[in-house]
Order: sequence, then C-alpha cells, then structure tokens
Amino acid sequence: MKVLAAMSGGVDSAVAAARAVEAGHEVVGVHLALSRMPGTLRTGSRGCCTIEDSMDAQRAANKIGIPYYVWDFSERFKADVVDDFIAEYTAGRTPNPCMRCNERIKFAALLEKALDLGFDAVCTGHYASITTDAAGNRELHRAAAWAKDQSYVLGVLTSEQLAHSMFPLGATPSKAEVRAEAAERGFSVATKPDSHDICFIPDGNTSGWLADKVGTATGSIVDRSGAVVGSHEGAHAFTVGQRRGLKLGMPASDGKPRFVLEVRPKENTVVVGPKEALDIAEIAGSRFTWAGLAPEHPELDFDCQVQIRAHADPVDAVARVRADAAGSSELVITPVTPLNGVAPGQTAVVYVGTRVLGQCTIDRTVAADLAGVGVAVGDPAVSTSAPLGAGA
Repeated sequence: MKVLAAMSGGVDSAVAAARAVEAGHEVVGVHLALSRMPGTLRTGSRGCCTIEDSMDAQRAANKIGIPYYVWDFSERFKADVVDDFIAEYTAGRTPNPCMRCNERIKFAALLEKALDLGFDAVCTGHYASITTDAAGNRELHRAAAWAKDQSYVLGVLTSEQLAHSMFPLGATPSKAEVRAEAAERGFSVATKPDSHDICFIPDGNTSGWLADKVGTATGSIVDRSGAVVGSHEGAHAFTVGQRRGLKLGMPASDGKPRFVLEVRPKENTVVVGPKEALDIAEIAGSRFTWAGLAPEHPELDFDCQVQIRAHADPVDAVARVRADAAGSSELVITPVTPLNGVAPGQTAVVYVGTRVLGQCTIDRTVAADLAGVGVAVGDPAVSTSAPLGAGA
C-alpha cells in the first residue's frame, strides 16, 4: 500500500514508519506543525510538536530512507483542539485534547488529505491493534502491552477511519523492545523521553494558562447545601475530584477533607463535598460513535467494560442506546460498581473484552447517592450539587 507515516519526532512513530517500510509498503513521512510559534527546545518530556521534534522526525526519516515533509496544520489545530479545550473548560466540562486531536486532526484532517493525495492508509506509533473478523469487518483492539495500550485515545475512530489506519506497534510486547529496536536502527530518538501532559501547555500549568486565556473573576465555593465556605478567582481553575488548593475558610462539620463536586461556570461557583459524593452510578452522552461494527440491537442492554481515562482500569458495566428527554439518542452506561469522579466533557470508551466497541463524550452523570431520585448533573433543567466531573 501507499502509506503516509505520521512522525511526531518520538521513538514510537519512527519505529512504526520503519516497520511499515519493511512490510513492503511505499511510505512517506510527514510531521504535523501544530503551532505557528513552536518552542525551539523541549523541557524533558513536556510538550511536543516543537522545532526539535520536527528535526528528530526528519533524522529518522532520513535514516529509514523515505521522503519527508512538514505539513502546517496549526490553524486547524487551534480551532479544533485548542479553542475547543478553552470552550469546554469555560462551560464547566473537562475536555480531553488528545481525543480531539486524534478525532479531528490525525484521523480526520490528516487522513482526509492523505486520501486526497492517493495514499491508502495513515500509519502512527500508537499502541493498539486492528483485526478483521470473519465477515471482513475491521475491529480496534487493545495493544499486546496493556501498560502502554493507547486504544482509549483511539476510541473516537469510525469504521471508515479504521479502514485506512495502520498501527505497526500493536503486537509489540513492551516499550523497551521498541527502544531497543530504535537503537539497533541507529535512531537518535531511541532514548528520547515520552511526551506527557497537554502538548500546547508544556509547563503543565493548566489553570494559569486558562486564566491567561479567559481571565479571572471572584466567585463562591459552596457546600452541597449552598452554604458559602470559601472563594476563588475563577471557576475554570477547578476540576471535579480536586482536593488541593481549595483554601477553604470553614472546615467540614465531620472534619474530613472536601473535594470539588461540581463546577458551575454560569454562576462562577464551585461546589465541594465529601469524597463519597464523587461516586457516579450512571453516565450518558449523545455524541457517541462505534469503532467498527455497531451492536446489532444497541437499544437493548449489553454487557461491556467502560474506561473513563487513558490510564484508568476498565470497569464492568451495562450499556444501551436510548432516547433522551429531547428525543435524541444517547449512549447510557451503568457501571456495576460506581465510578469515582467523572465529568461531563470526559470521554467514556466502551470495550467488549479487548475490543473497542465505541465511545461517547459524557454529557451528564448521575451521582450514586442521588441515583434513586433520578437527579442528573448536566441536565439544564436540574440544579443540583451532585458531582459534575473528574480531576485532570
């Protein structure tokens, strides 16, 4: 096949591109310039998509012996990832920019351009596997190395996108093996640290970055009864599940620590309460997709596992698609045991065994201690102090 290898400048994408060449494909490397003002140097493992990363990717492409290009996707990245991140936080939700980047940049904008140019597939260094069932349907599965598995952040891929995706590292037993292979190939990135945190906030100070973008405004911190127990300088600086940095002037009556349960951006109010109030009995989202073949009868309950963070453990659950109050369909997921600290804006990825069945962006949650009365956070018709989201 004619394959476009997305090369981030890291060890994984470099080895993935090399393996695609050895598999007999015609490979072209491309690095995505996602910022008009990239930093010239990384700080350890923080940040990505810098000038240094571009140079690392080019050195790897030269070593492999494939053509290499840099494509400017900065405008699309700002609109679809950075601006979306700001808008979601401003609305009191907890976004996942890596999911949005995979959904809208790497496997939408990039894949669309690749197909227009005559490529058959896009190759990346993600740790995930694609298999084909007896009927020829492609399925997305967890990687062999569960410790490095990245199928969660790929849960947004559709059947059409899976048909043109390639993940050469999926069956690799460990990251150490990939680094050893990179060293054998003479790649300078063999020992390069993995990137972490949000790539466009390389110093890791999300609250400071948001304050610079949306400003600050004094508001109240209240308990579940509505009593004011403190103040803050901007609700966007808080995430559900957060314990540190609350600076409450009034201790809880039971003396136990309090956690952020809800962020109300329109009121510029933060709700706090006990840790047990973070337990969630149900999550639902209308923005859902299937990664491959959908369930034959999604309106009927089906057993699955749900994962709500990239490095969280999957939890047994029951899911189904049902009509919401407005008459639209939503994917409703009920975990067998309550999830802890889940936020609208987060992504819930549904698995059946190792297979990624689909995903939804969480619109609403139901707190475990309120499940019996049917109170849902995220429902604009309801005002409640039940949990809204999870800490980042």
